[in-house]
Amino acid sequence: MDTGLRPNYPIRTERLLLRPWQQEEVDVYHRLRGDPEVVRYLYAVPLDRQGAQAKVDGLRSDIDAPGQWINLAVHIADTDEIAGDVGIGWVSDVHRQAEVGYTFLPHHHGHGYATEAAAAMVDLAFTGLGAHRVMGNVDARNTASARVLERLGMRREAHLIHNEWVKDEWTDELIYAVLADEWAARRQ
Repeated sequence: MDTGLRPNYPIRTERLLLRPWQQEEVDVYHRLRGDPEVVRYLYAVPLDRQGAQAKVDGLRSDIDAPGQWINLAVHIADTDEIAGDVGIGWVSDVHRQAEVGYTFLPHHHGHGYATEAAAAMVDLAFTGLGAHRVMGNVDARNTASARVLERLGMRREAHLIHNEWVKDEWTDELIYAVLADEWAARRQ
């Protein structure tokens, strides 16, 4: 399969606009990825301002090959305020698998923005990448993120016990997924 995804931006949902991060938004990205609570269950450590700048400099807005991710700023359409970050990664051409991920500023939790933005990314994975399966992997302690994946209609396929050493401790991982035909049936 020949991978290629070059979305037309912004991607619009009912309440959100999703588009590539801009250089002038580095401070917001730093607030997001520099917050210890936001990155608590991620592999990443909190970023300093320089690290946030480097990360924004390296973010992609298209996918050309397996292993690449698109990360997008999530803007609230009515206010243009950035609520968080959402992305998809192309895991495998052979298996046609993608992964969805998201982080949101704490004061934007509880409004359904993560579910709405992640649904747009799952749609993009199936329609733009031709994915057969989209998954989401979360630290088992991150119950809020697990609920987002469940609201998307993903099924929990595994609970791996102490499978990864992250931030000086063994962690459990939950694996969620949905297949293209399941997603299409839910969207009708």
